Amino acid sequence: MNKKQSKQKKLWQQFHGPNLGYVLEKHEELSKELNEETDTFYEWTSTAEQENEGQKTELSSIPFEKVASAIKMADAIRQNGHMVANIYPFSVMKKEGHKFNLERFQLTEEDLLKIPYQLLCPYAPPQVSTGKEAIEYLKDVYTDTLAFEFSHVHEEYEHEWLMEMVESGAIYRPLTTEDRQALLERLTEVEEFEAFLHRTFVGQKRFSIEGLDTLIPILDSVVEEAVQVGVKNIMVGMAHRGRLNVLAHVLGKPYELIFSEFLHAPNKNLVPSEGSIGINYGWSGDVKYHLGANRKISDRKTEQAKLTLANNPSHLEFVNPVVEGFTRASQDVRTNRGFPSHHSSEAFSILIHGDAAFPGQGIVAETLNLSRLQGYQTGGTIHIIANNLIGFTTDTGDSRSTRYASDLAKGFEIPIIHVNADDPEACLAAIHLAFQYRIRFEKDIIIDLVGYRRYGHNEMDEPMMTQPKMYSKIKEHPTVKTIYENHLLKSGVITNDEMKGMETPIRETLESAYEKMKQVKQQGKREIDVPKKIREGLPTIETKVEAKELKEINDALLTWPEQFKVNKKLERILKRRSQSFEERGKMDWGFAETLAFATILRDGTPIRITGQDSERGTFAQRHLILHDRETGEKYSPLHRLPQAKASFAIHNSPLSEAAVVGFEYGYNVFAPETLVLWEAQYGDFANSAQVLMDQFISAGRAKWGQRSGLVMLLPHGYEGQGPEHSSARLERFLQLSAENNWTIANVSTAAQYFHILRRQAAILQRDEVRPLIIMTPKSMLRHSKTASTIEELSKGSFQSFITMLPKQKGREDQVKRMIFSTGKMSVELLEKIEKLEKEEQEPLQHISLEELYPFPFESLKELLEKYTNVEEVFWVQEEPKNMGAWTYIEPKLRSLFQERKPIQYIGRVSRSSPAEGDPNIHKKDQERIISEAIQFKEKGE
Repeated sequence: MNKKQSKQKKLWQQFHGPNLGYVLEKHEELSKELNEETDTFYEWTSTAEQENEGQKTELSSIPFEKVASAIKMADAIRQNGHMVANIYPFSVMKKEGHKFNLERFQLTEEDLLKIPYQLLCPYAPPQVSTGKEAIEYLKDVYTDTLAFEFSHVHEEYEHEWLMEMVESGAIYRPLTTEDRQALLERLTEVEEFEAFLHRTFVGQKRFSIEGLDTLIPILDSVVEEAVQVGVKNIMVGMAHRGRLNVLAHVLGKPYELIFSEFLHAPNKNLVPSEGSIGINYGWSGDVKYHLGANRKISDRKTEQAKLTLANNPSHLEFVNPVVEGFTRASQDVRTNRGFPSHHSSEAFSILIHGDAAFPGQGIVAETLNLSRLQGYQTGGTIHIIANNLIGFTTDTGDSRSTRYASDLAKGFEIPIIHVNADDPEACLAAIHLAFQYRIRFEKDIIIDLVGYRRYGHNEMDEPMMTQPKMYSKIKEHPTVKTIYENHLLKSGVITNDEMKGMETPIRETLESAYEKMKQVKQQGKREIDVPKKIREGLPTIETKVEAKELKEINDALLTWPEQFKVNKKLERILKRRSQSFEERGKMDWGFAETLAFATILRDGTPIRITGQDSERGTFAQRHLILHDRETGEKYSPLHRLPQAKASFAIHNSPLSEAAVVGFEYGYNVFAPETLVLWEAQYGDFANSAQVLMDQFISAGRAKWGQRSGLVMLLPHGYEGQGPEHSSARLERFLQLSAENNWTIANVSTAAQYFHILRRQAAILQRDEVRPLIIMTPKSMLRHSKTASTIEELSKGSFQSFITMLPKQKGREDQVKRMIFSTGKMSVELLEKIEKLEKEEQEPLQHISLEELYPFPFESLKELLEKYTNVEEVFWVQEEPKNMGAWTYIEPKLRSLFQERKPIQYIGRVSRSSPAEGDPNIHKKDQERIISEAIQFKEKGE
């Protein structure tokens, strides 16, 4: 191609489609104003020739409006071909066949014969030589068993690349005879496995894949392609539909183990002790179609890779952000100082959605929104909607307001591929395009795999009751394996004997596995056995740091580049921290946290913290990211800390709780050596992520053996800011507490916060590790009573409770009144007691419970042995009586005092709302609570 031709081609790409039509229609009236480049372009198009039965026709002889109409028709096919495409295994949607009639565009076949095909389909294969053939070719491409929606992708280069891949046929990888036979064999395995389960375990839930069988070859294909290009980790998240088949055929979970799970608790004798498949169980376990697994994959051309299917409860799409967290953790290298280096080619995610769940569950949109954010991007996820056109028993007209289940993705400019699940080769083309797009653009892409569900939702439902028309068609519809084998038989790729030769060994393998399973000595009732190290709780871990080291770290943190101009007010605040060392002053909450993070990095533990406004802290208490007051450039002292031996990542999160919590949980599970913290803007907002807390964080280890050391920072405390800015719902976390599943703390001093963070970092990779839930303060962040001295950081370790009135030491037998509280309530009580304390008053002891769960029973019992004359015991809280810790703590205190004393409550009355809306009423009630708690009983009363 010479220089002129190259320029002409470039101009065609610039003006093709509606732009070209506009230029041609308006050429005559604009001819005097057209610039040289447009004239050159018109010269090229007007002299373009085409062959038609040996005769040549010049474009200049065709009316401009005909050319424009033909181009409009071609673009209409590209944009709307999906509406008439053959993407449904049987007719369920009304097709709009009139959309591409020639009459609609005021064209005839003769008109199309005169128009060069290059104007309509520049990427057409060699057999296309006329405009008419180009239009027919576009119809074949865009309205067959593959259909595409990418007109909403506004990035021109992406759009052009997608069009070229689709129209050139590059999406089809060459399939040999052996490849097609192997594909049929895979479909036979998929079908025979489901059929065996159906007749062997009658009436049992299995959520079969039948109707979407091609999902398995799709996963096979993308795993193979990923391994060939050097991907190290492939993360898969999916709901229960088809999960057993994916476990068996993609993950390689032994048939014997799957069969055993239909009859009894998993028999660990059947799990290979070594090999390529990894399966973990918690002590209480989960149903078979929620369990995950991992598999090692080796390829001659690459290093070993790992395929992981995430555990997932029945909350369908909530696994999505968890899997994204897995992927980001796999991509990050955390051994360097500063932000982790990120390599998106190392790992990628595949998320398999339900067609009702994708538009129906908000967690999907939240997760899609993470896809291009700096702190959460994973270089593109391949989404597959396992679309069986029905949600449980709900028709699509009742489950979404859009034409397609995938339409939600259009708002994120994600390309969509619709494919008929009954066409295996089209399915392979779809996944090839998806993976290549992900490699090239590092963005999400969606495959809408359109099939059906052969049986009811869980094999026990009777779908004819609610969808009689659909299931009448399904009953008569052949399986994809039957359709494909008939196709291969007709095309001579396989014979009847070869076909039967595939089925027999597969059935024999299934029968053999079942017989083997029956012969294995079956377990009796499986005892719930919490691991010993979990049962025994956390050991005492010394977390002190020498004062000299803390000063050196602080000096380094107060050093930034000379040209970097920190906000003047903030600079004064930060530099004032030096006084804590020079003048033996105290450090507030934010300062203690910064030193904790710095010392943890010094110890070689990476840190990741995210949340809404986490860089500065919701209450402007943190400031781990500084901003140049003139340029806005960012700088973090922790990234330049000389003592640091690991990475530090901090990101402001989007306005999401559920997806972000799931992401951080997944990150931590996959990177257990990392201290991962999520901070709620207000603790109340954590309830948006309640499913993650209920199903994953609190119970993931008991159900699946999935360890986590995630830290959740939840601002908590009643300060007159109303119902939604007071309570982190401490009661909900305490209700979920059992089997030492996590630690719940409500600490009252900066030193306690420092030590508990360092303790959590120290146990991350130990068997004792568990999540840490911390109720953090708001107004107390800078309170003098929460501030701590350097000595309190450089000595000792975290204390599960604090005796707030140490003056009573030696006078324990004189104490008549004992009050217990936690967090902000403890600080306010101490402040008031110290103001009113007089020697003639009867001695009072105040104990602050810093760690509510696990409850420090033994150490408290030992302490209370000294208090022999206690007459009154009170629990004081600021939450309403039916909230907070009261219902959790009362039976524990009663047991602690051996039920000799009634445990009395002081706090707000039971309420339906967490707090008052009027700050004046709040203030009065708070004063009442404190007054009732610290008053002394009159003598002789």
